[in-house]
Formats: sequence, C-alpha cells, structure tokens
Amino acid sequence: MTKGIKLVTKFKTLPKDFTWAELVTMLGHLGFAEIQGSGSRVKFYNKQNDCLIQLHKPHPAKIIKKYAMKEILAILEMEKMI
Repeated sequence: MTKGIKLVTKFKTLPKDFTWAELVTMLGHLGFAEIQGSGSRVKFYNKQNDCLIQLHKPHPAKIIKKYAMKEILAILEMEKMI
C-alpha cells in the first residue's frame, strides 16, 4: 500500500491529527496541483476532473480543522475520487 493510499484511508476517518503536509501529499496522490494564493489562501486543482478545492492554510498549528476536512471529503466523494 502506497503512502498516498494510506493517507486517503486515514483521511476518510476524519482524524483529529491530520496535518497540512499530509493533506498536500494526499491531494497530490489524487492528481491535484497546489496553487498558492495571497496570504494563507491555497487552491488545489485537478485538471483531469476539473475539480477545484479552496482552503486556508491552518496557522499557527498545522492541523486541518474538522469542518475543512468534511468539506474536502464531500468534494472528493462527489467527484468519485475516493
């Protein structure tokens, strides 16, 4: 099992300790490219599925907020990517 698949499996459980670095790695595994916006704004775009995810980088902690994880999970499930 690859690291990307392990991260997808972990992400589906909505853990309280999922980090920004893990999210970037997971989305990269799913074919998303990171596009840095202004400040802490970041977009992830998957050209193949024409799917866009917009987020703010968490700060000062690097843990992804639960509401953001739920939104990302809903998008990925709707696009049938996971």
